[in-house]
Amino acid sequence: MRTLRNVLIIVLLALALTVLPAGGNVAEGILVALSLLFAVAIGGMLVRFWKDTSLQRDTMTERQRWLVYGSVGAIALMIAGADEMLSTGVGTIAWVAILVAAGWLILNTWREAQSV
Repeated sequence: MRTLRNVLIIVLLALALTVLPAGGNVAEGILVALSLLFAVAIGGMLVRFWKDTSLQRDTMTERQRWLVYGSVGAIALMIAGADEMLSTGVGTIAWVAILVAAGWLILNTWREAQSV
């Protein structure tokens, strides 16, 4: 019975968004709000991770820190330029390759720093 009630609520909300004159704008606003909440949650998680790993970062060599920070910067650039890069086939391949390489560098450098 509870599941049926929840499904009916979702159906009524979907109906209201499609039938009401400003339904598209409301739906767009909801999606933007959810996207912002998601971005804030990711930011909070990254801040927490940054604080929790300060000792590990301090014990890394300069080379290891440069590799990790450079890889994080590359990932940030790929996220920022995703619209442009994903519009072509070569750009998509380069985008994926750079993300994989940056992730591999972070993981490999982190393992190396932990093994010492």
